[in-house]
Amino acid sequence: MEIQKLNKEIRNNYIGRMKIRSPEKLSTSWYQDDLLYSGVGKSLFVIVPTPGCSWALGDTGGCTMCSYISDCTLGPIDDTVIIKLFKKELNKHIENIKADGESKPIAIKIFVSGSFLNPLEISKEVRYEILDTIAKIDEIKEVVVESRPEYVNKEVLENSFSIIGNRLLEISIGLESQDDFIREKKINKGFSKEDFKNAVNILDKIDKDPNNNYSAKSKAYIFVKPILTSEKESIDEAIKTAYYAESVGTNRVSFCPATIHKGTIIEQFWRKGSYQPPWIWSVIKIINESRKNLKIPSFMDTSGFGSRRGPYNCKKCNKDLKNAIINSNIQQNIIEDYECVCKNEWLAEINSSNFNKSKTKIKHLPLL
Repeated sequence: MEIQKLNKEIRNNYIGRMKIRSPEKLSTSWYQDDLLYSGVGKSLFVIVPTPGCSWALGDTGGCTMCSYISDCTLGPIDDTVIIKLFKKELNKHIENIKADGESKPIAIKIFVSGSFLNPLEISKEVRYEILDTIAKIDEIKEVVVESRPEYVNKEVLENSFSIIGNRLLEISIGLESQDDFIREKKINKGFSKEDFKNAVNILDKIDKDPNNNYSAKSKAYIFVKPILTSEKESIDEAIKTAYYAESVGTNRVSFCPATIHKGTIIEQFWRKGSYQPPWIWSVIKIINESRKNLKIPSFMDTSGFGSRRGPYNCKKCNKDLKNAIINSNIQQNIIEDYECVCKNEWLAEINSSNFNKSKTKIKHLPLL
């Protein structure tokens, strides 16, 4: 498939230029307010270095918008190093966790720039040690990890619960789009809606099994504005995808507006003036429409907002709207009307973006 060939070429060129950092410089963490399943509380976010996402490093080149391999070693890393760095990041916040845990729920969210459940990225031994470390901290009530759907199975989940006990476990999966053509041809995700649905069903069955007290949840990541998608199309598609995710039993959705990652197809389009990340106005439209109609919580990632490579309105309103979105993620409320002169420019683009669109089905990506 042409997109995979192009993706792989761009990825290889980027990796060849990339400065490889040591595992010690790749690990990081932060602690912030968050909306947990049990209410408003705190979450510890921990990034753990790994060799890298198997999908991104394979023959397909990975997803067209993602370069999280920049946060990986791109080579073997000893299990003891991963465990040591995880514990180091955890210990930075342990006093706050102990103090806050007396009055509010605490979650830990582990990011490995790939799939936590893939043994080729995180060995079973490392996964066991990380979960066992968490299990010894009574204040942590919820555990969140990311994985592609093919690694979500009953065996690995039951093994995880045998370690963390009755703590809630959420698996976050990058569905990105409910549209098969967008997900396969524009994003190069490499799995079907059926794969996603099967993973959600496995989690749901464990969650509802009367023979155990496990709490297994699912979350769908939804990508806002893939390549070759107009501003209006990106709004409509993100909302449709949220509805689809809820319809198949997903417990939460998280919208991820495009930011321009280095070494990706999306960056090549952007550099040639053929792509812009979504307006923040579009993001607000998506979150407000979703909150009006969804029964499940919805969240909006604000990474890169107001930057040259991220969602952007104008200097007058970027900061205010970003803060409004962050607050709305906690409260799950509708974002109130906000007026700025740049809103008319956004409306003009929304109203005219599809007027001159070709009806010919896309068969080839532009050669870069």
